[in-house]
Amino acid sequence: MRPGVHVSPAGPDDLDTLVELCLTARTEAAVGAQLCTDDADRLRDQLGVLLGIPGGLILVGTVDGTPAGMLLARLVGPSLFTDAVSLNLEAVYVLPDARRRGLGHMLLATVAQQADEAGATDVYATPLPGSRGMQRFLARLGFAPAAAHRVVTTSALQRRLAHEGAGAARRPAPRGLEDLIARRRQVRESRSASAAVDQASVSITMQVNRAVQMRRPSASSSTTW
Repeated sequence: MRPGVHVSPAGPDDLDTLVELCLTARTEAAVGAQLCTDDADRLRDQLGVLLGIPGGLILVGTVDGTPAGMLLARLVGPSLFTDAVSLNLEAVYVLPDARRRGLGHMLLATVAQQADEAGATDVYATPLPGSRGMQRFLARLGFAPAAAHRVVTTSALQRRLAHEGAGAARRPAPRGLEDLIARRRQVRESRSASAAVDQASVSITMQVNRAVQMRRPSASSSTTW
């Protein structure tokens, strides 16, 4: 343990401190809206819920007795679809002035111990897009890419679905295998007909040329006027 750096489980008395840390992290993040709400009262209620639900984990870190970091996580599983237990890291944040003091490592070491005691086999983290510092930090600790996440607002998704649905209604239904075979047969027949027309044109041209040659006077004959 580094001098002056301490990590402990959060309690109800730490909610105001956690709200301040979350709001500070939100202003620092390029996409803060994906991190948390900017409504302090609502954020306090949400953090209180995380503290109270089974598997909810919140750690508070201090440097020289001053709150300087936090970790939000949740133990997940076993569930209907898996017997495995995993730890989901929702957020890890350290104030800029308190960085490079080992607080981030201590927060993760503490939660890793809790995950191990709970039988969690994997630890998942979802760093926000653009948080390169956190990406590098997690990579140094062995975190590897596991999946790609995409996000869309509910209203935007509904608009796109409505637009796609209207477009699908205007478009003809997808053709089945039989229609595909029929189209290919039509293409072959069209090509055969085109080839027959080309052959007929060549034959007619040859016949015309032959007839002209038969009517043309020979080169040795002469004409007198």
